[in-house]
Amino acid sequence: MMRTWKISGVLDAARARIATARLAAAYGVPPLERTRLSAALSAHLRQCLTKGGTWRLTLNPTTRAGGESRLEVLVTPSREATAAGQPPWRMTLACPEPDRTPQADTADGDPATLAEALLGADEDTALVLRKLREQEELVAFHREELQQTNQGVVALHAELDAAGRAQREAFAAERKARTEAEEARRRLTFLADASAVLTTPLNHHEILRRLPDVLMPAYAGNVDLWLFESDGDEPREGEHPAAVTAARTGRPQYAADHPGGLAGVDDHPPSPEHSARPVLCIPLPTRREPLGVLTMSPPGERWDPDDAVMLVELTRRASIAIDNARRYEHNRDIAETLQRALLTELPTPDFLGMAARYLPATHGLNIGGDWYDAFRQPDGGVIAVVGDVTGHGLHAAVMMSQLRTALRAYAVDGGSPGRLLTRLHNFLHNLQPDLYATAVIARFHPDEPTMTWAAAGHPPPVLRGPDGQVRILDARPGAMLGIPLKQDIADHTVRVAPGTTLALYTDGLVERRARGIDPGIERLAAALGSFGPQELRIDLGGAADGILDPLLSDSERDDDVCLLLCHLRGGG
Repeated sequence: MMRTWKISGVLDAARARIATARLAAAYGVPPLERTRLSAALSAHLRQCLTKGGTWRLTLNPTTRAGGESRLEVLVTPSREATAAGQPPWRMTLACPEPDRTPQADTADGDPATLAEALLGADEDTALVLRKLREQEELVAFHREELQQTNQGVVALHAELDAAGRAQREAFAAERKARTEAEEARRRLTFLADASAVLTTPLNHHEILRRLPDVLMPAYAGNVDLWLFESDGDEPREGEHPAAVTAARTGRPQYAADHPGGLAGVDDHPPSPEHSARPVLCIPLPTRREPLGVLTMSPPGERWDPDDAVMLVELTRRASIAIDNARRYEHNRDIAETLQRALLTELPTPDFLGMAARYLPATHGLNIGGDWYDAFRQPDGGVIAVVGDVTGHGLHAAVMMSQLRTALRAYAVDGGSPGRLLTRLHNFLHNLQPDLYATAVIARFHPDEPTMTWAAAGHPPPVLRGPDGQVRILDARPGAMLGIPLKQDIADHTVRVAPGTTLALYTDGLVERRARGIDPGIERLAAALGSFGPQELRIDLGGAADGILDPLLSDSERDDDVCLLLCHLRGGG
């Protein structure tokens, strides 16, 4: 049921407010909502009284379609206020108990009624205050909980930050370790490759030529080598003082206007006579005295300490390679000198022309094993021999000389080529059981129309007839000389006529690793058959050179070579 009050003064406003509160309570509006309604209504009524005029307060309970009951409070202005544009004030409240019957409106100014209304308002206010206190306690609880949560979040952030920092440090350490490993692998790879380049040649001049190319420009801006000619060699004019100190002390020196901090390297003051750029002077060590000093400048401002350690190690390896090459060259020179000294001059019988060539190997120490010889026998015959002792160097040259001497001694007593090789076999087996040799012997006699020959593990002779036809004397040879086997080496006989040419040789002339020995023998036969009869009769030495040139043009000459040509003349 809708109720209406007219308000024109303070008493009307108080009665209307009390009536509204009591009616709202009657309709079951909760105390908190009633207090909110009373406070809002009082504030609006004060504004109405301030503006003056008559106002109308209307309470209208309604029920919506869904069965929901509500209490609508409406304050409408007087005509004057309406004319001034004052809008109505409205507030709607839910009514949980709409079926309760409201008490009659007795708010008529009676003191008891007013007191009751005030007490009721105080109760509502106390309820609101109690709710407010509960809310304050709840807010305080949530505030404390939020503070603890914030502290936990701060601690969690700190832990996450520490974990992130530790992870970043771990990643940085891993990157550093990976970088150091890559740098170490780069240095080791360079050291291995450079060592292979420097230790391959057995010529020390070639090693010295390659060393600057290996170092520049990655690890040196400039490279200079000072090699001592002999022990106690005086410094070269203008040599850097740090290099002189390195030569005298045997320790690497670093000369610059700042400390180098390089492991195993002594710091040396800069030289006013030389460039202000840093200089690293590393002696070339050997088993005895240093070979010289390697002086270099850095590719940039200075060297990395690890690079300097690698450079010192590379210099040590280069020094060993140079020293070994010098030793090889020295032994090679001795062996070649001994070899040539033991190769005697060829005899010059009227019925037989002879020409011989000996070429030492150009690589390594493969010198001293190949030999040739020719000499007369007491009966007028001529022995021609070509042999090859296994092994190389001085030892092989010495054994070759002993075999040559023994062969000459045996030949004084006569004997066929097969018999001579058999005696050499027994001699070598008893003298040097672990050394072997191959040989081929041919015997010519002015009164015999045949040539007798025998071979022991040696490439077959090549025979050119007077008509230019060439054949390979491939009768089965005996085994190598000196092997632990008893053998009697057989003789072979072939008819010869004036104009016949015989070629005896060692395997260094015809054997190639990639193709074997047979193609080389065929090439030798073709070269021997390419000469005219007059060339062989007039210039047998030129024919020997004409055979060597084409056969050795594709060879690296890693073995020495012997060639002996025998040309049977037309007279006795």
